[in-house]
Amino acid sequence: MSRRVATALLLAAIIVSVQAQTFNIDTSKPRQTIRHFGASDAWSMQNIGIWPDEQEQAKIADWLFSAENDANGQPKGIALSLWRFNLGAGSAEQGDSSYINRGTRTECFLQADGSYDFTKQAGQRKFLRMAKERGVPYLLAFLNSPPVFFTQNHLATNTGRDGTLNLRPECYEPFARFMATAIDGLQKHDGIKIDYLCPVNEPDGHWNWQGPKQEGSPATNREIARLVRKTSRALQQQSVNTQLLVNESSDLRCLLGIYKTDWQRGNTIRTLFSKDSTQTYLGDTPQVPHLILGHSYWTNTPVPYMKRIREQLRDTCRHYGISFWQSELCIMSNDEEIGGGGGYDFTMKTALYVARVIHHDLCHADAESWSWWRACGGDYKDGLIRVYDRTQQARDSRLLWALGNYSRFIRPGAVRYDIEGPEDPYGLMVSAYRNTDGRWVVVALNYGDKEAAMNLSVDDGRARQWLAYRTSDAEGETLRPSGIVAGSTTLSPRSITTFVEQNLTAAETPAPPC
Repeated sequence: MSRRVATALLLAAIIVSVQAQTFNIDTSKPRQTIRHFGASDAWSMQNIGIWPDEQEQAKIADWLFSAENDANGQPKGIALSLWRFNLGAGSAEQGDSSYINRGTRTECFLQADGSYDFTKQAGQRKFLRMAKERGVPYLLAFLNSPPVFFTQNHLATNTGRDGTLNLRPECYEPFARFMATAIDGLQKHDGIKIDYLCPVNEPDGHWNWQGPKQEGSPATNREIARLVRKTSRALQQQSVNTQLLVNESSDLRCLLGIYKTDWQRGNTIRTLFSKDSTQTYLGDTPQVPHLILGHSYWTNTPVPYMKRIREQLRDTCRHYGISFWQSELCIMSNDEEIGGGGGYDFTMKTALYVARVIHHDLCHADAESWSWWRACGGDYKDGLIRVYDRTQQARDSRLLWALGNYSRFIRPGAVRYDIEGPEDPYGLMVSAYRNTDGRWVVVALNYGDKEAAMNLSVDDGRARQWLAYRTSDAEGETLRPSGIVAGSTTLSPRSITTFVEQNLTAAETPAPPC
C-alpha cells in the first residue's frame, strides 16, 4: 500500500471517529423501573378470535406475544408483556339501536335478567388465552362505559348527555359488583387472572363520546373517586386481588391542569393524589396503587413541546409520590409530520415517529409502562397489524417491530439508567436499561436520512459485546440480528437498533438496584 493511500485511509478513519457520537451509560443514575409494554384487543379481536382459520389467528398471536426466535435467531414476535382486554358494556346486543358503529360495539357478560354469560366476548377471551399461553405476564381489563343496564340513557355512548358519568346514581354499587364479578368469572371460567382493572377510560378533556361512534362516557373527578372506592370494596368482598387503576386520561394536559373542560374534570393528579383533596383522595384506598394512567394523544407536536410537557408531568408525579403509565396511543389528525391518522402505513415513517414518542415518554416522563392502542386495525394508523376482514388475513408492519425493539428485549423489572450523550429528535436518540438478569439493553433511534456512527460504553470501564437487532425499511429487517459489535458501530438511516449485552456470566450479574 502506498504512503498516499495509507494516509488517506487514516484521515478517513479519523474523520469517522470525530463524527461518531459517544453514549456512555451512567450506572450511578438509575431511573424508573419498567413494568411492561402492551397493546389492546379493541375492537378487532372480537372478530379475529372467531375466524375459522386458526393458523391466521396463531400468526397474529405469535407476532404480538411470542418471545421465541426462528432458526436464524430472528424474533418471531414482539413479546408484549401486557395485554389490555376491553370489558364490554353490551352495545352489541342492542344492535343498531345502540347509537354505536357496528365495528366498535361490544358484548357484555351481564344479562338483562341479572345473570352472567361467560361465553360472551368469545373472540377476545380466546386471545386472552393465547396471550397467557405465549407467556404474557400481565393482563389489564378496561371499560369504556358501564353496562347499558346501569346507564342514565340506557346506552353505552354519551349521546344526549353532558360531561358527567353516564351511570344512574343508584347503580354505583351494582356497577362495582359487575366489575368484580366479571374478573372473578374470567378466572373461574377460563383460568385467566386479570392483574389490573381500569373502571373509566378518557373521562376528561374535550371528549364527550357522542354517538354514533364507540362506547364511552365522561366523568367528573368526584364521580371517579366514588366509583373507585365502591369498586375497591367490591373487589375485597369477592376476594379479588386485582389492582384498581386510574385515570386513563385522554390528554396529558388533563393530568396537570384544566384542558378543554372545567374544574370538575381537570387537575387529575392533584385531585386524586393530594391529601388536601379530602373528597377525592384515593391514595389510601385499598388495591389502588400510587400511580396515574394517561394517554399521549395530542401532545407529540411541536417536538420541543413533547419534551417539555413530559418533564412537567414527571416532576408533578414526583411531587405527589406517584408513578406514570402511558396506557394508550395511536396516530391522530394533529400528527401532521406523518400525514395524520388516515390511511395505513407499513413503513418506517410511522414506526420512527412512534418510537420517538416512546423514547420521550420513557426518558422524559419516566413512564413505567407503555402501551399502543389497537393491536390490529384497518385502513387507519391505529393498529400494529393491518387486518383485512373480508379475506380474514393479516399483515405485519414496521410499527409492530419498532415497538418490539423495546418490548421484546426490555422485560418487566428492568431499570432505565441515564445515558450521557446527545439527544436529537431528528437524529440520534438513545436510551439504556438493565434487565433483572443484569444484562444491559440499549435502544438507538436514527431518525435521520444518513448513516450515523456511534460509540457505546458503560462507565464501569469493562469491555462488552453487544448483539444488535435492527428494524428498518430494508428487506427482512424486522428485529433482524445484525451482528456482534464491541461498542463502535454505524446505524443505518431511518432505523431502530437494539443492542443486547452478550457473554454475561453468573459471577458478573449484579443485584438489581433497590
